[in-house]
Amino acid sequence: MGAMDLAQQNLSSPMVLFFALGLFAALVRSDLSVPEAVAKTLALYLMLSIGFKGGVEVSKTGLSLGMLGTIGAAIVLSFVIPLIGVALLRATTRLSLVDAAAVGAHYGSISIVTFVAATEMLRQLGVDFEGYLIAVAAVMETPAIVSALLIARRGRRPEAGDGNGDGNGNGNGDTGHLLREIAFNGSIVMLVGSFLIGWITGERGLGMIAPFIVDPFRGVLCLFLLDMGLVAGRGLRQGARVLTPGVIAFGVYFPLVSALLAALFALGLDLSLGGTALLISLSASASYIAVPAAMRLALPEANPALYLTLSLGVTFPFNLTIGLPLYLALAEVVAGV
Repeated sequence: MGAMDLAQQNLSSPMVLFFALGLFAALVRSDLSVPEAVAKTLALYLMLSIGFKGGVEVSKTGLSLGMLGTIGAAIVLSFVIPLIGVALLRATTRLSLVDAAAVGAHYGSISIVTFVAATEMLRQLGVDFEGYLIAVAAVMETPAIVSALLIARRGRRPEAGDGNGDGNGNGNGDTGHLLREIAFNGSIVMLVGSFLIGWITGERGLGMIAPFIVDPFRGVLCLFLLDMGLVAGRGLRQGARVLTPGVIAFGVYFPLVSALLAALFALGLDLSLGGTALLISLSASASYIAVPAAMRLALPEANPALYLTLSLGVTFPFNLTIGLPLYLALAEVVAGV
């Protein structure tokens, strides 16, 4: 199946169409909404389901050098991608170094919802992938934040300090606090915890709760993406004034840059076609849950309307509709399919 056929199939999937419905409703100022408590419950369900199923898959094969190598490559990718992103932003836009670093952190980290959508696309196409990719997703959160903070230190105003109250730019205590916040972020705890439980209980455990985490999964994903469309639409309405043409272009072309970089890494890894597609999709995605919270704590002077609207309002829709089929096509080239 060609990339255009995959894109057409992806665009007509219920998940993407529900996202489009939410986006449309927000842009026309409809009163359609998903209560915040419900949205959080849906997110927890998705983390539980995909983490548990990933752990079950790993329980079948156990630890391997391929798994450890992929995790190592993912950590390097997550650290390096912000460096490239900041360089491109500084060359093509007028963003300050701090704002550029905050944006770079989002693109070095990952969108777990994009990952979920990618796994669902592969399942619909009958393409297998390694279950341990969920562990890869978990380790790609923090390195990007560390990388961005190192970059931002060069551009921060001395009087802004680093959140430790001394104004001297040390930030050692604050950085340690930040890393702890990220490591024990609710979504990461649920994702990794569910992964470990699935690993421990294996197929027996999956059989016990399959009616809860397998059958309703797609319906819950549709409802969650409806809410994501609403959030993205509101962000576009409120943050449009800060999205210059150069910044918007970055939100579209930089995922492709990250995807190509991940494809190069994948050449040296022992991954299946599906696993390669997921690694590329993770690298091309942009965080809009964990990293925005981290940036508010670590870089309060950075503009949330800029980095959140760009990652959720521009890159997420691009990846959901057009990007994922392109990344699968790129994976086919890497895998020689």
